[in-house]
Amino acid sequence: MTETNIEIKPIGIIRNSISDPALVADEKGLRQNRDKKAVQKGFHETEEEVSEIILREELKDLLSGIEEYSHLIILYWGHGISGDARTLKKVHPMGDESFPLTGLFCTCSPARPNPILMTVVELIERNNNILKVKGLDAIDKSPVVDIKPYVSEFFPRNDVSIPEWMRKIADNHNSR
Repeated sequence: MTETNIEIKPIGIIRNSISDPALVADEKGLRQNRDKKAVQKGFHETEEEVSEIILREELKDLLSGIEEYSHLIILYWGHGISGDARTLKKVHPMGDESFPLTGLFCTCSPARPNPILMTVVELIERNNNILKVKGLDAIDKSPVVDIKPYVSEFFPRNDVSIPEWMRKIADNHNSR
């Protein structure tokens, strides 16, 4: 495979009160930044966190009609992810060693060769080039690389299978 340079320019920036991520990655792997209960509590609090996505002023027309959607897919750059973390091949999901060491592409780990991260958020309001959203798990000042409408009908809902360890993570996430 030949290597191709790809240029991604941020379309905006995220502003919120999240200063440090719940999960941290370095050359040793993925680990929780706080004790397990605090990490779980932090994930649930993040779901209620209101963030602003401030688009570059010249791109505000790209938001025309976005108010008709209740939820959006936000793609952002994990700017706090170190070069060492970007070389990881396997991690324990959620930094929890009770889960098996798993290939990175089989996890939702923020440590990735290209730290393009994704979250589905609830759209609260739009004001010109600023979106107020709820549930964005990005840290403050993360660059936004794209926004797409979330259309549940475009995603499979039947016959979806996931490993047992991911089911435990999902069940814990949904037990709020």
